Amino acid sequence: MNLNSTQSTRTKRLALGVTALAIAAAGTFGAVSASAAAPAASTPSTSSHNLTTSTHLTVAAATKAAQAALDAAGKENQKVSVAVVDRNGNTLVTLRGDGAGPQSPESAERKAYTAVSWNAPTSELAKRLAQTPNLKDIPGTLFLAGGAPVQAKGAPVAGVGVAGAPSGDLDEKFAQAGVAALDK
Repeated sequence: MNLNSTQSTRTKRLALGVTALAIAAAGTFGAVSASAAAPAASTPSTSSHNLTTSTHLTVAAATKAAQAALDAAGKENQKVSVAVVDRNGNTLVTLRGDGAGPQSPESAERKAYTAVSWNAPTSELAKRLAQTPNLKDIPGTLFLAGGAPVQAKGAPVAGVGVAGAPSGDLDEKFAQAGVAALDK
């Protein structure tokens, strides 16, 4: 046997070995993929006593509330922004009215977040600052009138915040109009 023949045989064996390894790996990957796609029937499911049910506002309902608040402000010639957040404080809708100040969208979001977090209008919460001034240090909150919670069975499910009117009382009046629109 010459050297070229030996090298040729080794090269063929190596090529066959690599091919066999690739086929085996593909088969194993396919089996893993198939197993991952179809869990075994013996896999335990989560017991219902480990789960909770919660109520969330739909985007359509949040938009309805925000538009109602913006319309209420418009009837009084007020230039405001409105935000609606879900139970977890995530923004669902923000509407910046024509001519509303640049700070108003963020302020509206923070008022809505504050209202849903404490399940109370922010005008009431602002009064608590006299007794507990460090409340204002909680990130994302704004203890100024203009936020109103949305409730279902007494529990908060969303918050409506309005900012931009010359007083917090007006902001809160418009936020309450947004909440009231959800009952219609």
